[in-house]
Amino acid sequence: MPPSRARLAAVALDAREPEALAWFWCAALGSSVVRRWDDAHGTSYVEVGLVGEVVLLLQHVADRKAGKNRLHLDVAAPGDQQAEVERLVGLGARVIDEAPDHPWVVLADPEGNEFCVLPPR
Repeated sequence: MPPSRARLAAVALDAREPEALAWFWCAALGSSVVRRWDDAHGTSYVEVGLVGEVVLLLQHVADRKAGKNRLHLDVAAPGDQQAEVERLVGLGARVIDEAPDHPWVVLADPEGNEFCVLPPR
């Protein structure tokens, strides 16, 4: 029997409005909310299903995002990268950096969390 090891269960993202941010990420990723709950301290959580058992966990926080993310999501365009960037902007994202010397485009979700749109893989 192989030794036990940890597995990635969720990527947690702080959000002032978890429900609104869940709408954006569900639309962006073609996913849906799989669970909502409040912890013993009254913090609200919304889980967005990703691939396999991993979820994007939107965790309510009172303060606004400040500074650059230490961790960010990379999403691969399903086809035309620019068309995907435009679709995401239409959902509420904004372009942060379109540096021509990089193959990705940096966007921010409606709460300012940076993520990258990669070319199709």
